[in-house]
Amino acid sequence: MMTSTFQGLPVIPDEPYTTTSPRKIGQVINAIEVEEGAGMRVRRSIGLSRLRNLTPFLMLDHFSSAFGGSADAGAPDHPHRGQETITYILQGGVDHEDFAGNRGTLDAGDLQFMTAGRGIMHSEMPREDQAGKPNVGMQLWVDLPKELKYCEPRYRDLKAAEIPVASADEGRVKVKVISGQAFGVQSPRDLSYTPVWYLDFEVQPGGSFQLPLPRGWNAFCYVLEGAVVIADGDAGRACPRFSNTVFEKDGDSVSVAVAADAEEEARFIIVAGLPLDQPVVQYGPFVATSREEVMQAVVDFQTGQNGFERAVNWR
Repeated sequence: MMTSTFQGLPVIPDEPYTTTSPRKIGQVINAIEVEEGAGMRVRRSIGLSRLRNLTPFLMLDHFSSAFGGSADAGAPDHPHRGQETITYILQGGVDHEDFAGNRGTLDAGDLQFMTAGRGIMHSEMPREDQAGKPNVGMQLWVDLPKELKYCEPRYRDLKAAEIPVASADEGRVKVKVISGQAFGVQSPRDLSYTPVWYLDFEVQPGGSFQLPLPRGWNAFCYVLEGAVVIADGDAGRACPRFSNTVFEKDGDSVSVAVAADAEEEARFIIVAGLPLDQPVVQYGPFVATSREEVMQAVVDFQTGQNGFERAVNWR
């Protein structure tokens, strides 16, 4: 099977960035708790029947051991093909290992951008916290362009100390610029093949901002803590904790605020990505553009071929 050497597209398109026409809200989805992995519960907002896909995004999971599940919950040995995963640790830590001998730990504030490409098999297990605090994080699945489905797998780790921070509204707005740009600050490097902006905001009561986004990209805002008010035409819509606001494509920016009388600051992520003009055919962790390809992925994994040779007997 052919493998691709295509190195992806720039994460910050060369275009003017303006805030003259804020995007409207397309829909607001409340994340639903679902079972995932081995005894793990997550809050999922993309990858449900209400929002099966939001190209290039396939799934968004907010995981926390505080949501319930067994004490040794996690994601033991499992395969992927045809997509990328972005794992962001908010609290605690996760140990990971794959069939190529790559292993390590993600601590609070760290991220890992994993490109599965033609095939990977790995495990992701929350590290036990001696103080009893829950392990909390986000995992986003991103589709790969058709020409990259069979690229070689790779990892790109981003440590908390490497992430630049920007501010606005006299310090009431702070943002970790993980990927993309905000308020004149750009992320350190391209981390995923599919262009994605990933911004982690903390906004104090009374804080507000307008954020330019690449035109035509799909974008959403997921609330981790507190609540936000998002501009929707001439009105504002209150979006509570665990809600995912999906923006319409038309417009050049998004406008977000936290009410002046809010009891706490809000923390949320704004994510945007380049839409991919291709079918999405998914079977569990295998993502392809046709039924034939996804069935071949199952066969390749079961027989240990075409990228899954090292998965045979790996534990």
